[in-house]
Amino acid sequence: METQSTYNYKVVRQFAVMTVVWGVIGMLVGVTIAAQLVWPDLNFGPYFHFGRLRALHTSGVIFAFGGCGLFATSYYVVQRTCQTRIFSDALAAFTFWGYQAVIVLCVITYPLGLSFNKEYAEMEWPIKVLLTIVWVAYAVVFFGTIAKRKVKHIYVANWFYGAFILAVALLHVVNSAFIPVSMWKSYSAYAGAVDAMVQWWYGHNAVGFFLTAGFLGMMYYFVPKQAGRPVYSYRLSVVHFWALIFTYMWAGPHHLHYTALPDWTQSLGMVFSLILLAPSWGGMINGIMTLSGAWHKLRTDPILKFLVVSLSFYGMSTFEGPMMAIKTVNALSHYTDWTIGHVHSGALGWVGFITMGSLYYLIPRLFNREQMFSTKLIEVHFWLATLGVVLYIAALWIAGVTQGLMWRALNPDGTLTYAFAEVVKATYPYHFVRLIGGLLYLVGMLVMAYNVFRTVTMGRAVDARIPAVAAHA
Repeated sequence: METQSTYNYKVVRQFAVMTVVWGVIGMLVGVTIAAQLVWPDLNFGPYFHFGRLRALHTSGVIFAFGGCGLFATSYYVVQRTCQTRIFSDALAAFTFWGYQAVIVLCVITYPLGLSFNKEYAEMEWPIKVLLTIVWVAYAVVFFGTIAKRKVKHIYVANWFYGAFILAVALLHVVNSAFIPVSMWKSYSAYAGAVDAMVQWWYGHNAVGFFLTAGFLGMMYYFVPKQAGRPVYSYRLSVVHFWALIFTYMWAGPHHLHYTALPDWTQSLGMVFSLILLAPSWGGMINGIMTLSGAWHKLRTDPILKFLVVSLSFYGMSTFEGPMMAIKTVNALSHYTDWTIGHVHSGALGWVGFITMGSLYYLIPRLFNREQMFSTKLIEVHFWLATLGVVLYIAALWIAGVTQGLMWRALNPDGTLTYAFAEVVKATYPYHFVRLIGGLLYLVGMLVMAYNVFRTVTMGRAVDARIPAVAAHA
């Protein structure tokens, strides 16, 4: 029988393994829809065409892969840094099975066309309700563990995880307000420009809190652990936290430049987006400078390579985002592939790399191994993923600028210089390069899945003992 003398690693193991499984599935769907844009004949109807699979891909990578990674690492970090077993084993188990049920329901309903009309929030109302219940249980487990901690201090990673849990709950409930008309159909409780504003308040804060704050929790624990160095500046980490949490909430309107949204709201979103650069880069610098005195480890430690390169992508994405929020830049970039390139530099470069690096640290410890089955395969994965993401985003940056310039080119008489079909033809080669980049990234994920499988089968599930005297985790 499990006692309070050990940590609960079972739920961490479950979420960690499913992170890899959903990562492979989500990225496979991504490569499929990239191929559909290159070869339209691959759009098999009605269930497997781009329109339905695209939502499956975004939700699969963000909420299935990213979400399971956040559950796994937050449950591990909160126990280790609070020196106590998780608040409730039963509730933690419920969050695992409940969250998997939400993902599976999305996998079934999206191809069937049973979806809500909001980006990153396409699940229909019964699934939304289930997710809300699971999320409340997650909050109870996480904050309950902090409440019963054995150490006075609450480590900064837990502040970021806590903000992510609370903010996502708020975003999900407000944006998902629905009017049901049948078991699998509902409509938004908002209308028109208000509906758009609420959606992009949610949409950008899904980036800000789900894909940034949560993964910064990972960064502040796993980068110092893998580097064997303390956080460069603990004071900066606290400033980073409060500045980021306050500012992110206001940046959403930059998705709606040149729309029916009031002009002052667009300008407010732009200003706060520009302010965001400061805390974002403060956190990036804090993470990278944590390697002071340990830079030599990068030559031989592929896990550290994942973690440090993820910070580089975080810095790059959080420079690019505020720049694209400037109205004059947005006039060129809006509705183009540049936006997709930006999203994927954050999703593949920052979120993907920090998750993979953290899992490579975690999995041997969860299965009583000294290290992963093959360090060489981690190295192979790193280079496949790096080459893949660079090809991907570079191709879409060029395609996006090409689209923006061609769309707004005018003849002397004021008519459009290029037909839409001509723009599609001009960007076709870049979509092919994007497919190759995505394929390389997927192959890297398959290499990771094999490495994890071998590590798990060679190891055995063991829960670490909680120290009798509180010490550093």
